[in-house]
Amino acid sequence: MKIIINIFFSLIGLYLFVSCTKSDIGADTASTNLVLKTEISTDGSGIVIFTAKADGVASFEFDYGNGDAATVPSGLVTYQYTLAGTYTYPVTVTAKSSSGLTSRKRIDIVVTVNPATPVIVWSDEFNTDGIPDPTKWSYDIGTGSNGWGNLELQYYTSRTENVSVQNGVLRIKAIKENYAGSTYTSARLLTKGLFSFKYGKVEIKAKLPAEAGTWPALWMLGTDIGTVGWPSCGEIDIMEHRGNELNKIFGTLHYPGRSGENANGNTTMISNAATEFHIYSVEWTTSLISISVDNKTYHTVANSNAIPFNHDFFLIMNVAMGGTFGGSIGQNFTNATMEVDYIRVYK
Repeated sequence: MKIIINIFFSLIGLYLFVSCTKSDIGADTASTNLVLKTEISTDGSGIVIFTAKADGVASFEFDYGNGDAATVPSGLVTYQYTLAGTYTYPVTVTAKSSSGLTSRKRIDIVVTVNPATPVIVWSDEFNTDGIPDPTKWSYDIGTGSNGWGNLELQYYTSRTENVSVQNGVLRIKAIKENYAGSTYTSARLLTKGLFSFKYGKVEIKAKLPAEAGTWPALWMLGTDIGTVGWPSCGEIDIMEHRGNELNKIFGTLHYPGRSGENANGNTTMISNAATEFHIYSVEWTTSLISISVDNKTYHTVANSNAIPFNHDFFLIMNVAMGGTFGGSIGQNFTNATMEVDYIRVYK
């Protein structure tokens, strides 16, 4: 449904109209019988259809009241306001006649623009049993000796024993076993080379392992890590947890000057991290990076050109064992699993 506002401006009725409205800024300077109609969309899109008519007019000039202007020969134009919220705009239309005379009128219109609804640009709902979708996920294979470890004890594999999709959930399972010289196995999945993005919102619904020594992580790295290295590529840790501090969630940014133990981060306590699914998310814009759990923000960092968070990043999910962050592993540990219900990227 649209609200149609019909406003008739004429030289004959000008004095009466001025006496009862503040939206008119003056009389016609030529007798063109200028008429302006507006159709303002009520769906929150900010779209307004302007129709201007006048006698002997060659063209119309519109000033939309927000800094934009346009010449419209026909007098019919569709314009979209984009500033979210409800605002009053002083719209001025100038009619130029073929004889060189002009008429000018102004009206105040009220336009409502709803905040933009985020759109999912990439996701994995893990609805197909078996191996993770190979068009979306690849694997890091091996140990920390490959250059991306933190004295962790696991060997990362792509075996179904360590990573699989079952009953609509991705399962990353750490196992105590002797394998390729290591005493534990697990999996680390990443979208590097398959999907990357700049700015947006990442939302991951996950249930975490509780066992001592486990170190599950949901995080992101800059795609330029192969050329500039770490931490110059930037790192966004959406969620880190350690079984030795059950229910304590870490959200952290790593970059030059703020990496390792000096990283820019914060923590929050939640309930039932290992028995219930929670939503871990990051919202990333040109000006701000916000990390949240269950839509409650607990860490923000102002973004700028001074830090490396203005280029493409890829996604990573893994469960590490021990290491500099995971700490001591329980003597009775046999296996532990992180479950991920979905991961979605919004723009």
